[in-house]
Amino acid sequence: MVKTIDEKVNTVLTQNTFWFQDREFEEKYEANITVLKETLLVLRNEIQNQGLTKKLLEDLLLKKANGLKVLLTLTGLSNESFKRLVSFIRVVDDAELSKFSFRDQWIEESELESLDIREWSDSKIESKIRENVYFRKGIVNLFYEGSTIPLLSKTLPLFELKKLSCSKLKFDIEAMIDTLIRYKEKGSYSGKMKNNPEVTIGKLLDDIEISFESGDLNKLKEHAPTEKRTMDFIIPNQENPQIIIESSYLTTTSSGQGDKAKTENHIRHLLKEHYPNARFWGFVDGIGWYVRKNDLRRMVEAFEDVFTLEESELKRFQQSLIAVLK
Repeated sequence: MVKTIDEKVNTVLTQNTFWFQDREFEEKYEANITVLKETLLVLRNEIQNQGLTKKLLEDLLLKKANGLKVLLTLTGLSNESFKRLVSFIRVVDDAELSKFSFRDQWIEESELESLDIREWSDSKIESKIRENVYFRKGIVNLFYEGSTIPLLSKTLPLFELKKLSCSKLKFDIEAMIDTLIRYKEKGSYSGKMKNNPEVTIGKLLDDIEISFESGDLNKLKEHAPTEKRTMDFIIPNQENPQIIIESSYLTTTSSGQGDKAKTENHIRHLLKEHYPNARFWGFVDGIGWYVRKNDLRRMVEAFEDVFTLEESELKRFQQSLIAVLK
């Protein structure tokens, strides 16, 4: 017998678990948390008794299976952010950062000439920690004094840079409070519109008094309704676009980047067919693209010109806009 809507609603309301839990899973996870907490307490006691040394942290990484997790927990740096930093060190050839991180002693030779350096997995990083003393030293230096390296100070958001502090490793009370606050505010920080690259582009357009719209292009709605996509910036409007801009800023890497590049190339063909006189430009930036260079090549193929959010590039974008619109 088919149930009515009211009966089905009643089932959900009267038989609700409120917060589903697998008791066995919960107990196993609690055990992991207990181990992590105990390791942190042992580390705190060792630092109080012996003082904080880089050797102590290197031994932690080598001898404790959860050593890296301990450092991430203590500083408030997420595992994802840490992996981005490792990728950044691998792909950026900066003399001071390379020396500081011992990069040349642990980077794999095959990566030096590769166009498509992929992000290391957790297991890859763990094995590297066990096998290479210089990788351990580089990680400790990063946590110990990463905020003093000019390139990191320039490129890392301040919200993340503040986590690479020696005071956090000393279990300093103010530093621990700072870590708690950053844990709490991470979601809010990430979601704020002012931290969105598209806001920067929109503000630049407003500052130079160039009108724009976002949304669907009229001809694509009419002739390719299942293939169209919402455009980030249409200058001056959806009815008569002269410049169409798409923004893709990625700090993560995924297999979906290839699909995104394929989509933009398809959009380029649609625009050539329906708006042959319009320019199609892209903002493509972030370490997510930097470490997936094959996907990057496919992505930039879609655009007539490509810009980043670096200051000189924003100026070039502004000059290019004015030249075209004049």
